[in-house]
Amino acid sequence: MAVLYNDVIPFYRERGLSISAIITDNGREYNGTETHPYELYLALNDIEHRRTKVRRPLTNGFVERFNRTVLDEFFRKAFREKFFDNIDALQADLDNWLHHYNTKRPHRGYRNMGKGPIETITVYLEKMESKSD
Repeated sequence: MAVLYNDVIPFYRERGLSISAIITDNGREYNGTETHPYELYLALNDIEHRRTKVRRPLTNGFVERFNRTVLDEFFRKAFREKFFDNIDALQADLDNWLHHYNTKRPHRGYRNMGKGPIETITVYLEKMESKSD
């Protein structure tokens, strides 16, 4: 929840975007009773919680592809090239990689067409703004 609270929701709010739904797998960290902390947090922020089908990872293909990319482009390379004394050092390198992934790395595919996620969002917002003028 800390990532949602500290990073995700503020990122979208700063850009005037709302989050209507979040999809997760069926892990215990996301699911349980209606009083589960994650469920409560989403409800308090008026965010619908959607879940993938059990044992069907392809129902969340974007996340599965991202997980593969993180493994291939970050973790395998990082552990080959460096010894991490502690988790904070690993987290710092992962944070730097994620920043590069979101802002500098080209993303192929029909949705991004070579642009990074931040640029894709910026272009979308500019189009929406020009439509409202």
